[in-house]
Amino acid sequence: MSRWNRTAVWVLFAGVMYLILTEAVWPWIHLPQLGNIGFTLVFVLFALAHCAALEGWGRTGIFFAVSAVVSYFMEEIGVQTGIVFGRYHYGDLLGAKLGHVPVIIPLAWFMMIYPSWMVARAILTGLNLGKLPGITALAAVAAFVMTGWDVVMDPGMAAEGNWVWEHGGAYFGVPRHNYLGWLATTFLVYWIAGWLWREVSRTLTTSRWFAALPVIVYAFFAVRYVAENRIPALQLVAMFSMGVPALVATIQLCLHSGTEPEPTT
Repeated sequence: MSRWNRTAVWVLFAGVMYLILTEAVWPWIHLPQLGNIGFTLVFVLFALAHCAALEGWGRTGIFFAVSAVVSYFMEEIGVQTGIVFGRYHYGDLLGAKLGHVPVIIPLAWFMMIYPSWMVARAILTGLNLGKLPGITALAAVAAFVMTGWDVVMDPGMAAEGNWVWEHGGAYFGVPRHNYLGWLATTFLVYWIAGWLWREVSRTLTTSRWFAALPVIVYAFFAVRYVAENRIPALQLVAMFSMGVPALVATIQLCLHSGTEPEPTT
């Protein structure tokens, strides 16, 4: 990995951490922000750069393409039919749309898919994740890790008008159906990408703590939601839905701090 690539990852990591911090302290200190679209662009650049540094651009391209295509089509089908996530539609706050889905949405999926995948990898440290059982296990765990994130995020984003649940729902106005859709969508992304990766070599190596940067981002998000949330009851939800995976992943990283990250093939 070149020094330029490593530097870019660290700069983008610092940017993501700053933007998460601005959201956490906004009720008390109004630091400069970039809005949802700007935040997503910085975060997805970090995810892409880090994945490339860890896995190479070939694998990164496959992962991103699978994530963008699967998430877009699941969203488009979901908006038009209500089958995937429940009945909803997007407002105008997230910018231009392709069909019924804002262009930024597939990027936002990868923004969350990548760090959630890294958390799941840390949790499963020591297992062979390159064979079919390992690919399936990693996809399942990562799908729950990411859906746990949406359990905290979705009610607040909907309340701000980014999307509208047309018939409401039992969970802070969100239908329970939504989370089954998240599990299905993310499992498909992780499983398909993991299966395709079998034919693409991974030749890059890096330190375990550099590899852990997305886990740190996920954990910081959990702390941010616990410390401050526009819907106070979600602070307790965040402690368990995001806090537990973040805690287990961090413990695994600390206990295995002297070894290289587990390869996925």
